[in-house]
Amino acid sequence: MDPLWLARLQFASTTIFHYFFVPMSIGLALIIAIMQTMYVVKDDERYKRMTKFWGTLFLINFAVGVVTGILQEFQFGMNWSTYSRFVGDVFGPSLAIEGLLAFFMESTFIGLWVFGWDRLSKRVHLLSVWLVSIGTILSAFWILTANSFMQSPVGYEFADGRAQMVSFKEIISNPHLWVQFPHVLISSFATGAFLIAGISAWKISKKHDIDIFKKSFKISIIVAAISSLFIIVTGHNQAQHLVQTQPMKLAAAEALWENSGDPAPFTLIASIDSENQKNNWQLDIPYALSILSYNKFSGSVQGINELQKEYEEKYGPGNYVPPVKTLFWSFRAMALSGTLMLILAIYGWFATRKDQLEKHTRFLKLMVWSITLPFIANTVGWLMTELGRQPWVVFGIMKTEDAVSPTVTANEVLFSLISFNTIYAILGGVLVYLFVQHIKKNGEDKEQAPITTDPFSKEGTEIVS
Repeated sequence: MDPLWLARLQFASTTIFHYFFVPMSIGLALIIAIMQTMYVVKDDERYKRMTKFWGTLFLINFAVGVVTGILQEFQFGMNWSTYSRFVGDVFGPSLAIEGLLAFFMESTFIGLWVFGWDRLSKRVHLLSVWLVSIGTILSAFWILTANSFMQSPVGYEFADGRAQMVSFKEIISNPHLWVQFPHVLISSFATGAFLIAGISAWKISKKHDIDIFKKSFKISIIVAAISSLFIIVTGHNQAQHLVQTQPMKLAAAEALWENSGDPAPFTLIASIDSENQKNNWQLDIPYALSILSYNKFSGSVQGINELQKEYEEKYGPGNYVPPVKTLFWSFRAMALSGTLMLILAIYGWFATRKDQLEKHTRFLKLMVWSITLPFIANTVGWLMTELGRQPWVVFGIMKTEDAVSPTVTANEVLFSLISFNTIYAILGGVLVYLFVQHIKKNGEDKEQAPITTDPFSKEGTEIVS
C-alpha cells in the first residue's frame, strides 16, 4: 500500500463528505433569512412557522458540518505535514480570519437567533439571521482564497524553502478566486433552494400544511431558477479563465489529445483510450468549444500532448496529464445536472405563478429526486477542480507526491482512513434520521397549538409548536 495514494483517498473522501454540508448551510441560511424577512415585513405568522421549520434542518446540518470540518483539518498535520509547512505562511491569515471572524460570527449569531425568539425585537432578531447568512458566505470566501492559491499561486516568494506571503492584497484579489467564488456561492444557493423545494414538493403531495409549503416552494424555486441560470454564467467564466491559467485541465476535460482545429468543436461524448492517448470515437458539436473558450465562433484550443511537451520544458521531466476519463465525465455530469436544474426550476416557477402546483403530481415527484442534482454537480465539480490540477498540489511550485508527510506509514493512514469514514458514516446516518423524522411531522395534526419560544422543548422541532 502506498501512503501517498491512501492519503489522497482519505482527503478526497473527507472533503467530498464535508462538502455535502457546506453548500446546504450557505443556501439554507440565505433562504431562511428571506423567509424571516417576509415574516417581519408582512407580519404573517405563517412565515414565522416556515422559518422555524427550515431553521431546524439548518441547525442539524450546521452541527454535523462543523464536526466533519474539524476532522478534515486534522489531515493537514497528519498526512500532509510537508505541504502544511510549505504553504503555512500563506494560508495562515486566510484560515485564521475564517475561524476567528466568519465562523465565530456564524456561531454567535446562530445562538442569538435560536434563543432570541420573542426575547429580541423582530428587527434585531432578523438582523441576527442575516448575519448568520453573511457569516457562512464569508467563511466560504476565506477558504476559497486558500484553494485559489493552490490553483493559481500569487502574492508569495520563496524563503528558506517555503512559500511566504508578500502581498495579502494579491491573495484576496487573485483572479482565480473571483471566478471560483461566485460559482461556488451561487451553487450553494441552488443547493439550499432545491433541498427546500424538493421537501416542500413532498409535503404538498402528502397534503401536509399545503398553504405553508406552497409558499416555501415558491420562495425556494425562485431562488433555484435564478441561481441555476447564474451557475451557467459563472461556470462559463471559470472555463474561460482556465484557458489562460490551466489549459491542461480544460484539454483533459475535453479529452482533447491533439490541438483542436479552428473553430474548435465541443466533444459531447467519446470513447477514451488513455493508454494510447486517443479517442476511439466521439460525437462533436461544431464551434461550441471556441464559444466556450473565447465567446466567439473561432479560436483553437491546445491539446494534451502539446501541453505535456510545454510542461516538460518548463518544469522538467514527468507526467503532467491528469486523469482524463474522470475529468471528461465529471464535466459532463456537472453540465447535465446544471441543465436539468435550470429546466426544473423554470417549470416550477411557472407552475407556482399559475397556482396549479398540486395538479402537477409527476413534477412534484421529480422535484423530490431533484434534491440530488446540486449534490451531484457540486461533487463532480470539485473532482474536476482538484484532479484537474494534478500532479500539482500547488500548481507549478509543489507536486502532490512531495507534499505527503514523510514519516507516516501506510498502515497509519489506512487506520485513520477507516476511522474517519466510519465516523462520517455514523454522522451521515444521524443527519438523515433527524431530517426524515422532522420532515415527516405534519403540523396540521395539532389544533392551533401556540408557537413555542423554547427551541429545546419537545414541540420546538415541529413546524407548528
